[in-house]
Amino acid sequence: ADEMITDISEKLKELEKEGLIEKVYMRDCARGFYRLTRCGEDLKKIMKEIHSWSEKWILETDKN
Repeated sequence: ADEMITDISEKLKELEKEGLIEKVYMRDCARGFYRLTRCGEDLKKIMKEIHSWSEKWILETDKN
């Protein structure tokens, strides 16, 4: 379980370094949370389109 938490933590740091997410802290809370940056939001749109394409073409091809 500790290894999984470390892996997730490393991935979050990597995504933050790449500018896809940012850590946000609230005044009343010591812990922060991550949210998508504008860059991350744009990538999310692209990833949704790729997902739709793959459902249409890759999954359809697998049926034949």
